[in-house]
Amino acid sequence: MRIALLEDDRDQILLLRGWLEGAGHSLHAYERGGDFLREVTRESFDVFLLDWMIPDKSGMEVLAWVRANIKERVPVLFVTARDAEEDIVSVLQAGADDYMVKPLRKAELLARINAVARRARGADTPEPFVDYGEYRIDSVRRRISRLGQDVELTQKDFDLAVFLFHNLGRLLSRGHIFEAVWGQSAEINTRTIDTHVSRLRTRLGLNPENGWRLGAVYQHGYRLERLQH
Repeated sequence: MRIALLEDDRDQILLLRGWLEGAGHSLHAYERGGDFLREVTRESFDVFLLDWMIPDKSGMEVLAWVRANIKERVPVLFVTARDAEEDIVSVLQAGADDYMVKPLRKAELLARINAVARRARGADTPEPFVDYGEYRIDSVRRRISRLGQDVELTQKDFDLAVFLFHNLGRLLSRGHIFEAVWGQSAEINTRTIDTHVSRLRTRLGLNPENGWRLGAVYQHGYRLERLQH
């Protein structure tokens, strides 16, 4: 998962980076609320982790802004030293999905992140076959068929298609797509992503005439949608 962290303690950032990246997640850390908010308006994430006591904006202020301005419902997990019952209640009532008190425990944090993401997106249990309308994803053969006919795709095109279908209807930033499909260590430019998306649109017939739209969103990324007829 792609996770955005608001935390001003650099030792805590290093600790969480080790835990989360060790578990296969991608962590983007911000030490100031303003930086966090600027980034989440142009990038997409799977989970937000928020500390409460931040110098320029409190975690509560950031949470209120996120719930008022981010159309996508991203799960929020508070991680803070504040442990009073009224604090926990106020955060949950303000729209947070979960609350953890420092010092954090690795296994519990990872489990809670998975839990809030699972509730938001649905279970991620891998199935050998998943159908999206006329499309079938075969994860065993790593093939996609349309109306019963296999579509010729490269392995990277397959990975990209699976990621887009899994996030159907969701606006995904190019950075998010890049990390999920190519990995953080890869060296590609955004035009490479655009080229793969364009090829998928053509080969899978993801166009309005077929009841689908794989569209670019200016200065943000892409969204795959199933259109209503």
